[in-house]
Amino acid sequence: MFLNDFYHMLDPVAFTIGPFAVRWYGIAYLIGFIVGGYLLMRYARRWKLELSSDDALNVVTGICLGAVVGGRLGYVLFYGGGYYLSHPMSIFAVNEGGMSFHGGLVGAIIGGTICCRLCKVSVLTMCDLGMCAAPVGLFCGRCANFINGELWGKETDLPWGVMFPSGGNVYRHPSQLYEAILEGLVMFLILWALARKVPPRPQGTFTGVFLVWYGVCRILVEFVRVPDAQLGYLFGGVVTMGQLLSLPLVAAGVALLVWAHKTQRPQVGKLEA
Repeated sequence: MFLNDFYHMLDPVAFTIGPFAVRWYGIAYLIGFIVGGYLLMRYARRWKLELSSDDALNVVTGICLGAVVGGRLGYVLFYGGGYYLSHPMSIFAVNEGGMSFHGGLVGAIIGGTICCRLCKVSVLTMCDLGMCAAPVGLFCGRCANFINGELWGKETDLPWGVMFPSGGNVYRHPSQLYEAILEGLVMFLILWALARKVPPRPQGTFTGVFLVWYGVCRILVEFVRVPDAQLGYLFGGVVTMGQLLSLPLVAAGVALLVWAHKTQRPQVGKLEA
């Protein structure tokens, strides 16, 4: 199995500096934020929006901080399984892992919204710009999950199955790469194709497409992904926590698309709130 051989050539630690080990997971976050910020500015220029570099930097900083804090708190609340109630100091032990996309999304929106208000720029248009750039971070993050050998899938006999050290002596679906392709690469291409139209589509369009596509893809991949051990399947083995949290995203995305195309107009010029 070619992918299995490739996986076992990888090391979760990218390099070390003295006693400090720099892991691919941290690098993935850094690449996602830097490339995402660059793409945000590129899309803004393409749409002929008057977005200054200072405003963009402030908003991206708010998004990054919100994503990290929200991602950690989301994991604690949704995936902790009660562990953090008895070990509250472990909430701050981010080096032990544990981030939630859904929490990170909420945190990024809150952090970005606060900075948008301070900079007096349009929250909805900034959301659209951010969603166009977000798939890069998702792709890098899921690839890092694969390198770390975490969040693997169910057993499979497909030729691209991988035997993860923590997954037992069986080949498993590389569900991390399924998500990297669907939530990262494919979604980036979809939003990139939609973003080529100038003037851009009505405000909220890209945010709506992002929420719907991510929610649907996450729900589908969860069918071949093993749920977190501390939670397992919910409601008598019917759904996973990831599927449960993704359903509202799909509903919100559909509602936003309908609302945007009924009430909004393409955003041109300054991103005033």
